[in-house]
Amino acid sequence: MNDTSNTTSLRFTLSRYLKLLFEKPPENRAEVIQLLHQSKSNGILDSDMLEMIEGAIQVSEIQVKNIMIPRSQMVVVRDGSSLQDMLPTIIDSAHSRFPVVGDSRDEVLGILLAKDLLRYVMEGRQSRFSLEDVLRPAVVVPETKRVNTLLNEFRDGRNHMAIVVDEYSGVSGLVTIEDVLEQIVGDITDEHDADEDRYIVEHADGQYGVKALTPIEEFNEFFSTQYSDTDFETFGGLVLSKFGHLPKKGEKIEIDRFCVEVLRSDRRRLHLLNVSVASESL
Repeated sequence: MNDTSNTTSLRFTLSRYLKLLFEKPPENRAEVIQLLHQSKSNGILDSDMLEMIEGAIQVSEIQVKNIMIPRSQMVVVRDGSSLQDMLPTIIDSAHSRFPVVGDSRDEVLGILLAKDLLRYVMEGRQSRFSLEDVLRPAVVVPETKRVNTLLNEFRDGRNHMAIVVDEYSGVSGLVTIEDVLEQIVGDITDEHDADEDRYIVEHADGQYGVKALTPIEEFNEFFSTQYSDTDFETFGGLVLSKFGHLPKKGEKIEIDRFCVEVLRSDRRRLHLLNVSVASESL
């Protein structure tokens, strides 16, 4: 059989399989996921593709507050700063976008793009630089906005960063398009990412995003706990042992003074956890 015949046969088989697969339309999200896993078992999807599709489905259930960079970790530029004053911050952080703030971080005046500074530096016009001339409007979103909705807004508005506010209009943090895409395709790393600094991310109101791969030693150091790393090397391993099974997204469990909720998982492992800490224990 020649290559053309093989290709035609493969297309026919795949087409027939998909027709049979969706002969009875799925009635809910759980059935869609089940069909996807069945497709993986039958060799239609590989593991990476399955995880990506599941990530795309799950972003509709995740709120911005679960993935944002908290206020305390925002790298900002102060209003009135000269080009010479802000360049060290911009170079050291290696970020491409910076909130510009007034007297406090609740007063976000706009967004500065690092690339907008290039013409002043390259053309030797530092003395003529004015922050107001390059300031761009800031997109503001509530903590409760769904991540899939935010992704659509990023795409439609061609924005890459949004300021996140709480119910009282105070700044909670910021979120970037990279943070959103990582929920679908997994961690996006570059030469500036420091993995050891990203295991645990602090959110508002005693909430923490904790990677399942966080070493027990690092978890202990961050939360002043004394969990043994003899039986489990990672916090995800400890959580699995407490559940007694591989939990699905949304399942919760109490572990000492922590309430742990699964934010991302697949059939093989945990990926991301939300950890709530009792206020009286802090």
